[in-house]
Amino acid sequence: MHGVSGIVLAGGLGRRMGGVDKGLQLLHGRPMIAHVLARLAPQVDDIVINANQNLERYAAFGHRVVPDEIGGYAGPLAGLHAGLAAVSHPLAVTVPCDSPFLPSDLVARLHSDLGSNDLAVAKTGEQPHPVFALVRRSVAESLRAFLASGGRKIDAWYASLKVVEVLFDDEADAFRNINTLEELGRS
Repeated sequence: MHGVSGIVLAGGLGRRMGGVDKGLQLLHGRPMIAHVLARLAPQVDDIVINANQNLERYAAFGHRVVPDEIGGYAGPLAGLHAGLAAVSHPLAVTVPCDSPFLPSDLVARLHSDLGSNDLAVAKTGEQPHPVFALVRRSVAESLRAFLASGGRKIDAWYASLKVVEVLFDDEADAFRNINTLEELGRS
């Protein structure tokens, strides 16, 4: 499948992990983002990493690194905004840096259900996973306006778009993210 860029969201503060940079925490001897990149790379044409600290360490993974354009760690939407400005393809898939088990068929399944919608988001059971989404780059202006008006909540922005939810109940564990050092130790 051609024409899809990947955006890895690594711009957060890792508050639940004691303020460490989650993507750079080791899992089985490799930084979590290395696991994410290994699973995502075969599914996309190119990758942009959104990060707001340790930019050089992220750049060492061989992909373009873009910080939020909006200050103050404004959350995943700020990362998506920066990523959409940097990608070269009409579609972009977002994944967080702390979900090293993401599905190897994530992009294919989201793409097959996207249709004429603005966005396809993964869902398991009743739980949508808004940071696992395939997004049309054409929504960038709507997102910019939402952020400029002070909006930060993904659900509120999604409500203004045509969104399809894609069930991944057969791969529910793939969306497990690692938020604490304790979870990291158990994984």
